[in-house]
Amino acid sequence: MNLIMEMEFAQPVLSVSELNRSAKDLLEQAFPLLWVAGEISNIKRYGSGHWYFSLKDADAQVRCVMFRDKNQYLDWQPRDGMRVEVRALVTLYPARGDFQLSVEHIRRAGQGALFEAFEQLKARLGNEGLFDSDRKKPLPLFPKQIGVVTSPAAAALHDVLSTLQRRMPSVPVIVYPTPVQGAGASVKIAAAIQNAANRAECDVLILCRGGGSIEDLWAFNEEVVARAIAACLVPIVSGVGHETDFTIADFVADVRAPTPTGASQLVCPDREELVRLGEILWGRIQRATQRDIEGRMQYVDMLEFRLIHPGRQIDDRIAHLQRLRKRLADSWLRISESRKWHLRDLEQRMIAAGPDISRLDERQRELSLRLRRAVAVRMETLMMSLQRRQADLAHLNPKSVLERGYSIAYSVDGTVLRKSDEINAGDTIQVVFAKGWSKASVIEKGE
Repeated sequence: MNLIMEMEFAQPVLSVSELNRSAKDLLEQAFPLLWVAGEISNIKRYGSGHWYFSLKDADAQVRCVMFRDKNQYLDWQPRDGMRVEVRALVTLYPARGDFQLSVEHIRRAGQGALFEAFEQLKARLGNEGLFDSDRKKPLPLFPKQIGVVTSPAAAALHDVLSTLQRRMPSVPVIVYPTPVQGAGASVKIAAAIQNAANRAECDVLILCRGGGSIEDLWAFNEEVVARAIAACLVPIVSGVGHETDFTIADFVADVRAPTPTGASQLVCPDREELVRLGEILWGRIQRATQRDIEGRMQYVDMLEFRLIHPGRQIDDRIAHLQRLRKRLADSWLRISESRKWHLRDLEQRMIAAGPDISRLDERQRELSLRLRRAVAVRMETLMMSLQRRQADLAHLNPKSVLERGYSIAYSVDGTVLRKSDEINAGDTIQVVFAKGWSKASVIEKGE
């Protein structure tokens, strides 16, 4: 007994979080990604973008979570009651110990093959240009006759007719009956579209059907219907299924409406809105007309006020000319007086600024006399200085010395000889006298 108790106490004790984490790891390792089919229940979309819902069948249910990074690429919105297939990872939420599926992808139940066929046809027709916007035909603003291609037993036809009757009861409607579900429905839908195009009695066509599963709407995903819509010369509005339902016919049609009722709202204007618009425009026209009449009346009053008798106009012109003449005479008088005063002012200024000729002439004679005297005195002074310098030059003139019997000896290169050291015996020298010169040869020299 003690041994058993010791063995029990020797086993590790796990916390709740450790247990849940272990169970989570065990589930994720035991179950790879798998597909699970069921019905959506209690779906909730949080502000974070994550979806939480339950997937159930007749006997059981399981919690599911689809995070934002997975559901943001889904081009349709799951709703409660829809049968779907989810590709999910089996896991456990450790915080609460909830067994759940972490959904990676979701699709409508049973649409795997159909969806693949849908995508292939959509890609092929898109490459051919059947979805291009430049081939879409505009809808007429005010159709004279509207055609509806659908089943006479369809509830969508009643919605379309009641909407058209309410919006524009004066526009006739032609129904081109055709099955919209079941075997061969696509061929009959295409034939009805071609029949409406050949008869060319409608300005616009509505191709409509109520909501349903992808199998119910599959006739509108057939290529024969797409080709018929593309070849139809009459603009076609597609109103097939609910707003979340998309078919090949929606992409090929000139305009897609979210519902059959929406299609009927697109093909014709609302009579009540037109009446209201007409009343608004009529009110605008009345106000504009009234303003125009009032403006023209005011203009007539102004013309009447400006209308003057010709005789009065002549008198007014004469009076105006007289006033202008007086203003001209007054202006000329003022200008003449101003010019006279200006000339007088200039004359006074010229007189004041003019030179005293007699005084200047006397001054000039006085300066001339002083100049002559100064010149005479200066000439006398210069003459005396010149005479003294001439006397000095006469005393210093070599010729005067030569006149007294002296002579000057020059070497052959013209240098004056002052010492006997400057010449040698045998040299030729030139001797200059008071009158004339001679060359001599040195025979002897001494101190």
